[in-house]
Amino acid sequence: MSGMTSYLAGRTAEDRVAAEYARAGHVILSRRWRGQAGEIDLVAEKDGETVFIEVKKSRSFARAAERLSRRQMQRIYASASDYLGHLPDGQNSVARFDVALVNDRGIIEIVENALCA
Repeated sequence: MSGMTSYLAGRTAEDRVAAEYARAGHVILSRRWRGQAGEIDLVAEKDGETVFIEVKKSRSFARAAERLSRRQMQRIYASASDYLGHLPDGQNSVARFDVALVNDRGIIEIVENALCA
């Protein structure tokens, strides 16, 4: 049952983060977008900038941040490259990589440009 609980907690965290971005004026383009390299939790857009968002939930912000591995970052970059390939400006599109940390109280801390290539 803990697997299902973790899954549902992750989905809830993603929903809350999507709502936070929407409140800030972003348009959510995709949830759990899957490319050949893997999945991106959320893809949003605001003012012509595509934002790739990785959501990490844990007891604390620090523990959530620790859960983002180098391998995951590489997967996110590869998936984002695949996504950008479908946009009119392709790899020349303006984009950034954010990490949204969610603690056990449901508080969200967004780190913009957290993954710098």
